Amino acid sequence: MSGFVRKVSGGITAPQGFRAAGIACGIKRTADPDLALIVSEAPAAAVGMFTRNRAVAAPVVWTRKILPTPALRAVIVNSGNANACTGVTGLQDAEAMAAHTADHLSVRKREVAVASTGVIGAPLPMEALLPAIPRLIKGLSRSGGTRAARAILTTDTRTKIRAVETTLRGKRVRIGGIAKGSGMIHPNMATMLAFVTTDAAVEPVFLKDALKEAVEQSFNRITVDGETSTNDMVLILANGLSGVRLGARELRSSGFQTGLNQVCQEMAFDIVRDGEGATKFVTVRVVGGKNENHCLIVARRIAQSSLVKTALFGEDANWGRIMAAAGVAGIPLQPERLDIYFDKVQLVKQGAARGVREEHQASRVLKKKHITITVDLHQGSAAAEIYTTDLSLDYVRINADYRS
Repeated sequence: MSGFVRKVSGGITAPQGFRAAGIACGIKRTADPDLALIVSEAPAAAVGMFTRNRAVAAPVVWTRKILPTPALRAVIVNSGNANACTGVTGLQDAEAMAAHTADHLSVRKREVAVASTGVIGAPLPMEALLPAIPRLIKGLSRSGGTRAARAILTTDTRTKIRAVETTLRGKRVRIGGIAKGSGMIHPNMATMLAFVTTDAAVEPVFLKDALKEAVEQSFNRITVDGETSTNDMVLILANGLSGVRLGARELRSSGFQTGLNQVCQEMAFDIVRDGEGATKFVTVRVVGGKNENHCLIVARRIAQSSLVKTALFGEDANWGRIMAAAGVAGIPLQPERLDIYFDKVQLVKQGAARGVREEHQASRVLKKKHITITVDLHQGSAAAEIYTTDLSLDYVRINADYRS
């Protein structure tokens, strides 16, 4: 089996047997698209990962109830309204979205997943949404992935579309995806909406393991503002139309897991790059840990620090904020042993500043759009990375009037 993975175009509809559409139905106050649909021509094995927020949105309740399944046919998604904290009416509305879509596709209600994103606490305008579903279905096409990707956006400034292919047993297998996310991004699965398709045949139990690995290496390694949404979910659908069936061992030995990891990681990076008000993509790398989990905990604490993030926006090489964040991460460490680098510039050696020259060099590093902060704990050989942004004035402006 070949393991070579290459990028292709097409996103969510790059795999065989998937169509998509996106339209404006009037949920948003603008004319922007706000209703998307992804459909598989054949029953697809489907699994998902969902928000850990206890204030969970109605569409998450519905979709968690129907997954995992060996036979999902569609995912309907609206933006502009989260259908979260909307009580019994919200639950009924989410189910009605599934039922209405199913009726017009001639499939079962439980074969339709539902997702929503947008303002929390407002009822869905079902009088606009439901009548638009036949028009949405009429617009389904193999080229509709870009329109679907646009229709799921909220404060995003760009679409997140990725696809790869590999050759398994002489046959082409593709994996495609679309995602949305800009704010309320935090590594606590999931941290946005993401939908992945593949034309490989994979049983739900194995598909779940594959998705968990991909998410752990991607969406669980990013943070923009430390906030976990009520609506977060990542879904993957596998319809088997490539003719290639993969078991647990084959998922590991083939290019499938590599390709899935790549699609998820690239979409995760796209989310960070499009973080609300972000001007920098920052990799926080912690090395020299006793184990990977210790490194992750320290990296996340640094990446989530508002003081660190505002210093990055101000292009201030304030390493003391990094040291302080590491010190409250909850992991035993010896500050007098820590080294801190901005890119390749070592600012701190054995817990103390190296000098003014290094601070000037670090200040020049901070003018770049992509920066790596490295913290060496000098406790072992483990390492881990978290990906984040700076925190700008625009982030405050965007979120100060989000509902107005």
